[in-house]
Amino acid sequence: MSESRVESRVALITGSSSGIGAGIARRLAAAGIRVVLNSARSEDAGKALAAELPDAVYVRGDVADADDARRIVRTAIDTYGRLDILVNNAGITRFIPLDDLEAADAEAWREIFEVNVVGTWQMITAATPHLRESGASGSPGSIINISSVSATRALGSSIPYAVSKSAVNHMTRLLASQLGPAVRVNAIAPGLIDTPWYEGEDQVWESSREWITENTPLRRVGTPEDVAEAALYLVDAAYTTGDVLTVDGGRHVV
Repeated sequence: MSESRVESRVALITGSSSGIGAGIARRLAAAGIRVVLNSARSEDAGKALAAELPDAVYVRGDVADADDARRIVRTAIDTYGRLDILVNNAGITRFIPLDDLEAADAEAWREIFEVNVVGTWQMITAATPHLRESGASGSPGSIINISSVSATRALGSSIPYAVSKSAVNHMTRLLASQLGPAVRVNAIAPGLIDTPWYEGEDQVWESSREWITENTPLRRVGTPEDVAEAALYLVDAAYTTGDVLTVDGGRHVV
């Protein structure tokens, strides 16, 4: 193994076979970072993306399963011998109108929290010893949690989803206070992003896209590349921790 290969950083990105996660993987790889891709499903897409990138591997696993979470992290260590960056992008939702309280039943809450909150926590606890080791030998390890603008506003695909992202924001701040200086912990809160997230929800997508385009200062919806640029910034933002970076085209200021 060459010296440059040993020294180059390694990023593990959950939920990265498509959409925002795939965009982040491509951007970090373009910056010379080796990436470990993951998804609970979409194995073919994950393997195809790994083959496309210059130095990447794919591992299938469900972050909501504690054994899988540990195995995903172990794959990164077994493959590259280190872990410098963890991007918690894996997430799920149910599209439930906010005023339909009965549809947001206990099953919906459990399903969404198991992935968005518990899964994020399990990945962090599995990865933190290796991120600390990275921080001890060089620049701090970095955790980036993908949140949502719905965490702080009365909107979103469902109330359970919005509340789960509020939990992710607070988890981010709590961990930033505890893991420094060896590990920095930040989050990104995207607005409306054009991804397969809305597949099968054409009416929701079209009405949301039209509204955002008309009422957002940048007059467009976001792309995975927009979120990926924010992720790359946070990867290298050496004096930033505990922050939630909003990527919503300026919607939050109007």
